[in-house]
Amino acid sequence: MTAHAASTARALDTRPARPPAMPANVLTIALRELRDAVRSRWFLLYTLAFAALGLGVSYVSALGSGGAGLSGFGRTTAGLVNLVLLVVPLMALTAGAGSIASDRERGMLAYLLAQPVSRFEVLLGKYFGLAGALLACLCLGVGACALVLALKGEATRPAAMLWLVGLAFGLSLGMLSLGMLVSVLARRASVAVGTAIFLWLALVFVSDLGLMAGALAFRLRIETLFALATANPLQVFKFWSLHSADATLDVLGPAGLYAVDTFGDHVVWLFTSVLAAWAVVPLAIAAVIFSRRAPV
Repeated sequence: MTAHAASTARALDTRPARPPAMPANVLTIALRELRDAVRSRWFLLYTLAFAALGLGVSYVSALGSGGAGLSGFGRTTAGLVNLVLLVVPLMALTAGAGSIASDRERGMLAYLLAQPVSRFEVLLGKYFGLAGALLACLCLGVGACALVLALKGEATRPAAMLWLVGLAFGLSLGMLSLGMLVSVLARRASVAVGTAIFLWLALVFVSDLGLMAGALAFRLRIETLFALATANPLQVFKFWSLHSADATLDVLGPAGLYAVDTFGDHVVWLFTSVLAAWAVVPLAIAAVIFSRRAPV
């Protein structure tokens, strides 16, 4: 028994070292992705553009009078909602679309997958890293707006600003997830980014116009109209922002009234579920496809 025990101990001592645990791998990749994203030109460009446009929109909004149903939300923050609807989805979609496709095109993906990491860890690490970069961009952009307006003596409503950043970050997670799905499917970075821009145009413009045209042409029932509206994460962001304005969705018309009558205060859970689904489902599909594809 003694000889056998010694032999077993020697065998255990000569075993190869275990690879790092999954959280450590994901954290390492996320920090690398965050560092690369912060140093990239797109991060600087989007941050400066978002801050500059936000300053213009918020300053003009602060000069005007509050619209109906927006008194509790703050005129400045309300003026940023439409800007977020335009800029944040584009920012997140293009960032996600370039993540996997650009590394594949440069040959970095094959090198990364040759390390002791799984494909799921690579995908998740990139997602968390880019999410951190998007959050930093939102905080810097909105923070710059709040700082300049505060120095000018304008009311900025910090709580409303923080809530807007939180909602915008929730929207960006869904768009980032969709962008990474596009990146996994595309072989070239240019194709991935082009597809992301097309999706952005569809979500921002076609959805609103399509809902209005469909409601008029097909006489859609209010239940169908509300279901189509809540399927779009941008519409959910708008719904939730205006719901935070004065605890009612009346300003959104029939769909908002239907939401209040049907769900009441529980409508917030519906909005949370929709944004969470957009953040999880495309990323899960991307993980399945990525695990079955060759790196090049």
